[in-house]
Amino acid sequence: MSRKSWIEETFLKRECVKFIPSSRDLHRCFPVCQVCQNLIRCCCGRLIGEHLWEESLPPMSLCPAPGQDLDEDWSMELHTKATPTNAYGTIDFQDTATRVCRAKFVRVAVDSRAESVLQLMQREWQMDKPKLLLTVHGGSENFSLPLKVRQAFSKGLITAALSTGAWILTDGINTGVSKFVGEAVKMFGGHDLRKRNTVGLTPWGLIDNNTDLVGPDVFRHYQPLGNPLSKRACLNGFHSHFLLVDDGTLGKHGCQQGLRRKLEKHIQLQKIHPRLNHGVPVVCVLVEGGAALVSTVLDYVSSVPPVPVIAFEGSGRAADLLAFFHKQTADDRQLVGDMKEDFLVRIGDVFKVDRAESSHLYDLFLQCMDHRQSITIFDSESEDQMTPDAAILSATLKGTRAGPAEQLSLTLAWDRADVAQKDVLLYGQHWQVGSLERAMLDALVMDRVSFVKLLIDNGMTMSRFLTVDRLEELYNTPQGQTDRFLRHLVEDAKQTSLPLGYRLSIIDMGVVVEYLIGGAYRSTYTRKHFRAAYCRLQDKEGRRMSSASFYKQRRGLISSSLSGRSLQEQQFFRTAQPYKSKHQDVSLSSSSGVGGVDELTLGPGLVSAPPLAPFNFNDLFVWAVLQQRQQMALFLWQHGEEALARATVACKLYRSMAFEARQSNMDDNMADRFKAYSLEFGQLAVDVLDTAFRQNEQMSMKLLTSEMEAWSDFTCLQMAVSSCHRAFVSHSCTQTLLTDLWSGPLNMSKNSFLKILLSLVLPPAVLLLEFKSKAEMCHVPQSHESVLFGLDAVTSVQEENDPTLKVDQDEELGPTCPVSESVSSVTVHCLSWIKRLYGFYTAPVVKFWFHTVFYLAFLMLFSFVVLVKMEDQPSVQEWLVIAYILSTAVEKIREVLMSEPRKLSHKLKIWFSEYWNKSDFIAILLFLAGLTLRWHADPYKTAGRIAYCLDIIFWFIRVTDLLAVNQHAGPYLTMITKMTSNMFFIVVMMAIVLLSFGVSRKAILSPDEDPSWTLARDVVFQPYWMIYGEVYATEINRRV
Repeated sequence: MSRKSWIEETFLKRECVKFIPSSRDLHRCFPVCQVCQNLIRCCCGRLIGEHLWEESLPPMSLCPAPGQDLDEDWSMELHTKATPTNAYGTIDFQDTATRVCRAKFVRVAVDSRAESVLQLMQREWQMDKPKLLLTVHGGSENFSLPLKVRQAFSKGLITAALSTGAWILTDGINTGVSKFVGEAVKMFGGHDLRKRNTVGLTPWGLIDNNTDLVGPDVFRHYQPLGNPLSKRACLNGFHSHFLLVDDGTLGKHGCQQGLRRKLEKHIQLQKIHPRLNHGVPVVCVLVEGGAALVSTVLDYVSSVPPVPVIAFEGSGRAADLLAFFHKQTADDRQLVGDMKEDFLVRIGDVFKVDRAESSHLYDLFLQCMDHRQSITIFDSESEDQMTPDAAILSATLKGTRAGPAEQLSLTLAWDRADVAQKDVLLYGQHWQVGSLERAMLDALVMDRVSFVKLLIDNGMTMSRFLTVDRLEELYNTPQGQTDRFLRHLVEDAKQTSLPLGYRLSIIDMGVVVEYLIGGAYRSTYTRKHFRAAYCRLQDKEGRRMSSASFYKQRRGLISSSLSGRSLQEQQFFRTAQPYKSKHQDVSLSSSSGVGGVDELTLGPGLVSAPPLAPFNFNDLFVWAVLQQRQQMALFLWQHGEEALARATVACKLYRSMAFEARQSNMDDNMADRFKAYSLEFGQLAVDVLDTAFRQNEQMSMKLLTSEMEAWSDFTCLQMAVSSCHRAFVSHSCTQTLLTDLWSGPLNMSKNSFLKILLSLVLPPAVLLLEFKSKAEMCHVPQSHESVLFGLDAVTSVQEENDPTLKVDQDEELGPTCPVSESVSSVTVHCLSWIKRLYGFYTAPVVKFWFHTVFYLAFLMLFSFVVLVKMEDQPSVQEWLVIAYILSTAVEKIREVLMSEPRKLSHKLKIWFSEYWNKSDFIAILLFLAGLTLRWHADPYKTAGRIAYCLDIIFWFIRVTDLLAVNQHAGPYLTMITKMTSNMFFIVVMMAIVLLSFGVSRKAILSPDEDPSWTLARDVVFQPYWMIYGEVYATEINRRV
């Protein structure tokens, strides 16, 4: 059904079809004279000529017919006719030159269903579901407000509405309180129509020039400046939507109140958020107002559930009287004697009513005070008064009479942590079990960063809150495009398609993290023991075990009810904590019990596992990154430990996600957003590193190379390099560390190349080199062998011969002490020399030059082998080449087997991801093929020699990898590599042009060619050289 047909079939308009004179005087003119037609009005407010006489003729006389009641009262049900609405569309207000103000409108009958009206507002007008309904009541005539009251009302109303996503309901006319609301929207509201959500419910018959709005789905220009002498009113141009309520009358107020109240009650029944069970709260804002508003206030506060009312004191009339009565009757006080009389007089003076009416209004005020807990008075003159928007929201919380958990849910839906901290999270507040955990889960799902911070500051511990069930619920929260992209990542990582309705598991997220980070990274969730325990709990009794039971399993707790089960079910699993040594006793303490320690006795053959750490901020941080919640990720990054590590991990994850988005041809904005997020975390990593480097250089360099146990023992430097974070790698701290790592224990700054080569040629020259002290090497990671070989040996000898450490032994040595000292000093010097030699030959820079020298020697030998005649038996030079390449092959096998991944397929995948490993693999295979063929007679021997000749190309190209280390040649090689890859498509385009010309040329010059493979050569060969200027003129002349 189209939008036009739905609106016309759903909503009606009312038109008077019977003329009932409003005057009781008998008019006996027959037929009705022209004077009567222009003076006497119907009870609906229209003249005879303004009625639509489609189904009957106009009355010939105004006198009642025989048998007709002389005092017949006009009724909407009896004297009006409902027909499909004929006025809806968009209004363009023309006097708002500073901004474009347009509003949606529709003409509806006063008895329209509230469900249909709400459906119109949400489905047709695309209004967001309200989280709060602010219904503003006050005087309909123009009045003035004091400056402070006006500012408080305007700023408080709009701030409360914008911060909570509220709807504002008014009368919509350009006078009275509705005009002040419009001015508040103009001053503090936004330009977006969908965010203004200011709805005016206005009587159709009260609108000036309402005939200009008639038409289906129209776009009408509207002039809000009406005739000052007219009793009608204009629409306010700063409202976003209008419900024009039609009861068949003309020029009369108040018909919209019934539909307005029905709509408010229906909105109250709607859920404020899909995750929250609380309905949309409604609060009445009272500014000024006449006598009729007293009964309106009573209706609000006495309804079930009550609607809180906040009155702005100082605005005038009804609001001031309510504020006065509220203050005077505080603490169960009553107005007696003169005070009551003065109040009655004040009521009469304010509302211009007699004594009886004043007494009636006084009784209404008294009844309102029976529900005084639902009434809040805002005094803008008070110094200790809170901000007006906070006062409105606090009044809403107080008036709902909800429990702490429901109030916290309301503030969570509004995203007003300040209100929750002031009015909900109070000291001594009683909370139901699990209510705060549920609030934390809702805050994470709804991306309420301020509430997550508030709950953490109030004692919420992530280790107790975050369980497997909750973490999986977070990952499976529907988020539209974000959820689709995450499922796409799971499909790519698992190389399979996910069925419809598939629930992502925590193991799937581990696979995704490994896929995005790459390399040898192993997620906590994919480790063997975690997977085994997770699958066992999933299969148990055909359903998932409860979060609490699984949490106890993670903490290593097995209750007495599990004592009779199999030992396999009692086995522990670990997450981020490493295994302890097997001989270590397992002593587990429970944080959920009374503080006792449960000792486990495991049967034979069962391997005991250590106590396991619960989930922490790292798990939640990864969730925020994968869910693309940047602000939440930035907040969680600030909590917990390893800030530098998490920043580099987020930088890597976002960079990989941006690459996946581009490869999958997804929205370009998504890839750009991921790139921006990656740069933001990359800058945070650089800032943290820079701050640490300025405070302590040694510790900051240790920070770069320390293995992060929670991140698969990766280092920050390793993660930054894998994410191509140039700013991080080029930082002074990183460059200093890389220089120290490159030089090792050698302390050389000038002519390092010559010193190293001289020491390689003359080994005794090593003793003349300068070495770093132990303090200078403390930040450089060293192998276990170097520590045992160099440092421990020397230290132990020094301790044995240090008179300050071994005083008793020195006293017992007596006369042999000088001999021992001389021998021990020689031993120390020998160990120091050995340490220097070991440090020299294990330094990376020395290893590099050692390898470079021998590699160049190998190339010279290999070149000699391929240049000279190949004999039947290998020469000495060839044997050396064979030995070198075979040793290289053994080294490559060792690299694969000793790499970090456990599976051989994963080891090979990571190893082959490097270009030079692929090149070495091809070179070794080609050499082995040539070596096998060269043992046979011709033509196999010749084929083997050709294999040698082709193989040496790969080994010569390998020299460029050695040149990349040089600070001058390295950048050029990088540029050439990138330029070559970028020129691929240029070469393809050149090949297309070359082939198109070559085929045509060959076909024209050689029309009688027989089928042969030489045709392919002739098509390409000569046209290629023609690019360089060779035109083969002699052949052309000979053919001619």
